[in-house]
Amino acid sequence: MGVTAGAVWGRVEQQDFRSRVRGTLLGAAVGDALGVPVDRFDLAAIQETHGAEGVVDLAAAYGRRGAVSHLTQLTLFSVDGLIRAQVRRDTGAWHPPTDLHRAYLRWAATQRDWGPDERRKDDGWLAREEWLYARRDPARSLLIGFGDDIMGTLDAPKSPGEAGPEAAARSAPFGLLVGWEPQLVVQLAVECAAQTHGHPVACLTAGAYAAVVHGLARGESLDAAVQQTLVLIAARPGHQPVSEALQHALGAVRQGMPTPVRVGELIGAGTAEGLLAAAVYCALVSEDVRHGLCLAVNHDGPSAATGALTGGLLGALHGETALPPAWLAELEGRPTLLELADDFAMEMTQGPALHGPAGSSPGWLARYPRG
Repeated sequence: MGVTAGAVWGRVEQQDFRSRVRGTLLGAAVGDALGVPVDRFDLAAIQETHGAEGVVDLAAAYGRRGAVSHLTQLTLFSVDGLIRAQVRRDTGAWHPPTDLHRAYLRWAATQRDWGPDERRKDDGWLAREEWLYARRDPARSLLIGFGDDIMGTLDAPKSPGEAGPEAAARSAPFGLLVGWEPQLVVQLAVECAAQTHGHPVACLTAGAYAAVVHGLARGESLDAAVQQTLVLIAARPGHQPVSEALQHALGAVRQGMPTPVRVGELIGAGTAEGLLAAAVYCALVSEDVRHGLCLAVNHDGPSAATGALTGGLLGALHGETALPPAWLAELEGRPTLLELADDFAMEMTQGPALHGPAGSSPGWLARYPRG
């Protein structure tokens, strides 16, 4: 798998990129945290608990406000895997899906082990973060997909009938590979989705979501990023359900004031393409990030995944400064998210100086080992 690299980064471009990386990861996590307390509730139950407007602020889940689900945990390991893929490229071992699979297996180990003290000390820093060992009701497809060392591929996917949104919800980081051609971003996300969600629609939805984030991270408007994504996926077999879902989202924007009912209609049966459509719609009609995220979690469908997908879009579009500061202050794992986001931005802009032929940083290779 090849890439085209953006070799020259000016200071302004680096700062903007860093803000969009932070915004994407924090936005997805905040959307996840907003939706977790009402995940799988119907709208009536949400309103009974939180009032007529539904969820308008962070609420308690897993014993605290601002708690995130397994969706955010896996998104962080997506970032870790991408950084380590870049580091390993120097060795000639260039196969990003394998590096992502190794990262996801590190996440799976956090769900089985007693804690980071039990782990190998030479496996990078992320796997030693205590808070990531919390078990947050991961979907069965994830436990099956990463339950052994065999990597699902497009030719032999794990759970070939699984069409849920979890693979898409961990795919925002692929869109932050701004030096890659968009088609390669789609391909990587699709291949990595097959490791747990083998249904073609789930795989292509992950690719489409990554492509939209990619457009936003490169400075496109959301509408333009979606239109470009429609062109990108049109040549892929079986694209029709995903294309129709995105077109449905664009059409819904012109149908009057946004409502939970309209979001629920887009979500449909709760499969991946419906949640992507709802996320695009919520991001397109939002007055601001807070409004878009509240719209994304108040409906009859899976609130955490819809919130995470929407937050990733809004964060990539607007950058970190547009996110509600009060929500960020209570967000579980925020220091880790920021540290990983900044490491990703540094790797993508200054990687050769960290581990290139001219020299390497031992500290960086300790954080992101080549092995």
